[in-house]
Amino acid sequence: MVVMMHSTLGVQEATGEPSWMGALVAFAKPFRMPDFFLISGLFLTRVIDRPWRRYLDTKVVHFAYFYALWVTIQFAFKAPGFAAEDGWAGVAQAYALSYVQPFGTLWFIYLLPIFFVVSKLTRGISPLIVWPLAAALQIADVQTGSIVIDEFCARFVYFYSGYVFADFFFRFADTVQRHPREATALLVAWAVFEAVVVFSGVSALPVVGLALGFLGALAVITSGVLLWRYGLADFVRYSGEHSIVIYLAFFLPMAATRILLVKVAPGLDTGLIALIVTAMGVVVPLILHRLVRNTALSFLFERPDWAKLKPAPVSPPAKAS
Repeated sequence: MVVMMHSTLGVQEATGEPSWMGALVAFAKPFRMPDFFLISGLFLTRVIDRPWRRYLDTKVVHFAYFYALWVTIQFAFKAPGFAAEDGWAGVAQAYALSYVQPFGTLWFIYLLPIFFVVSKLTRGISPLIVWPLAAALQIADVQTGSIVIDEFCARFVYFYSGYVFADFFFRFADTVQRHPREATALLVAWAVFEAVVVFSGVSALPVVGLALGFLGALAVITSGVLLWRYGLADFVRYSGEHSIVIYLAFFLPMAATRILLVKVAPGLDTGLIALIVTAMGVVVPLILHRLVRNTALSFLFERPDWAKLKPAPVSPPAKAS
């Protein structure tokens, strides 16, 4: 859904025409990023009690490495265009700013480590205090101009909910598995309700937007369980296991495919172009990942040893006197 959004909006901007894919993007907007962050928090209970050094390595340094690498790659491709407008000094300034103001499609890679650290720091505070505060920040619709601050306020409640309510979501998935017909009916009912609320223009209202994020999360969980139950989940599962590969690299095939199709097939349906661009944005990074595994380019998707925090040295046991 993330790739679909960027692909569709990019095609519509390039062609100056709306598309039927734009309706799908609008439909998914209330739950697209809430679901991403909620699912990111689901398994946090398994690691949150790790020692700080190990926790920071896997939950902060890991994402910092990939952010720094891929923001540099993106700038390498976009620098000539930036330089034509603002000069190379402007390119250097924009690159430096990207470490304070997350750049382009990588903002959620930047934000995840912050969520992980805040969740661990608030580990000893009751969810009865933290969750209402997080919900209040989402409802407040904070707009400071800082991507970090604004998106933290808008999304942290979902990440935190995935963490503290993980047992509920897993029980919900088990219920869907046991009652697939009823779950399918409810999924259809949700889709109709979502469409009515979105296209009537009330989905962004305070509290309504918060609720739609959670309803969408339940719908995505339901869809995943049903796909698995009916044997249709292999590609979805593989994509999920390598989701960071897609998130990091989709901008390259997305942009290349969009430029190519707009130039060579100007009469092609805009929605079809957006669909093809979306598919390429998902599939090509997965292919690239397979191609570079066990090669000198594996660092693109696998963090090398030099970018990992070494385990804290263990003191030898004291000798008996």
